[in-house]
Amino acid sequence: MDLRQLNYFVAVAETRHLGRAAEKLHLSQPPLTRQIQQLEAELGVQLFKRTSRGMELTQAGEELLRDAQNIRSLVAQAAERAQRAGRGQAGRLDIGVYGSAIFGLVPQVLEAFHAAHPEVDLVLHHAQTPQQLPALRQGRVSLVFERMLPDEVDIEVELVAREPLLLGMAEGHPLAAHDRIDVAALRDETMLIGSSPSIAAMTLQLCRDHGFEPRLAPPASDVVTATLLAAAGLGITLVPGSMTNVRFPGITYRPLHSRVEAFMDLHCFYLQDNDSPLLTAMLETVRAFRSGAGAAFHGREAAHLATPGKLRANERGGE
Repeated sequence: MDLRQLNYFVAVAETRHLGRAAEKLHLSQPPLTRQIQQLEAELGVQLFKRTSRGMELTQAGEELLRDAQNIRSLVAQAAERAQRAGRGQAGRLDIGVYGSAIFGLVPQVLEAFHAAHPEVDLVLHHAQTPQQLPALRQGRVSLVFERMLPDEVDIEVELVAREPLLLGMAEGHPLAAHDRIDVAALRDETMLIGSSPSIAAMTLQLCRDHGFEPRLAPPASDVVTATLLAAAGLGITLVPGSMTNVRFPGITYRPLHSRVEAFMDLHCFYLQDNDSPLLTAMLETVRAFRSGAGAAFHGREAAHLATPGKLRANERGGE
């Protein structure tokens, strides 16, 4: 018994007439009669009683009709799900994430995607960049949100958004008494940084642009640890705007007054030859976020957390 036979059977069962069923199926009546007879022979039961009024279902036929209708419904649902997945509207999308962006920008992008594609399951994988690149190539993730710029020939990188840099410090720090901190005022402070070489380079350049060499503490494992150390009064740290969503006890954030704009980029990256409709749908959300919601985020944050200029941090291997 195959799906074609079930369709023939359902057509006869619903019309209760071989001629009308054949017309509905665009068949002549003899081939349809043979198909019904073959189905009855295969099942070893009589499905219809032939009467002067047409075809009446037997008890076996009634049972088969209920199951056949359920089977056809399941097949239709499966086809619809496959079509929706092919359009990027259903399925599962595995995403790699790492760093401070998970506290602000990434949830906003994922929320926008989920609102437009509620039937897509989003699965997040948290790991540093050295683990994310093999995961991309092995198909374990389709897209990674990171602040780094991977220099790989098979990897495509897109900007998601830019965030202003802020100064994080203990609530009791003398600089916390100011609404905005001049970078020059950091001359004698101990600067806490994460393990990323690019953050160290950015911090060094920012301070040199203001006429002094920073006093750098040994690198912390990441920006979150550096922020915790700052909250404990062990120094100060530069953080992206997303960190304002993290309320560590004892920490406070202030915008910078700078000769150059200090900001940090968030990127996403993916394999160039990945033509997944789900990935395409996510990239469309990223681009809309960058031009719309992302701009609104930057404008809202920058209004009270940053100043003009041109200095940025592109992460290479974590924060």
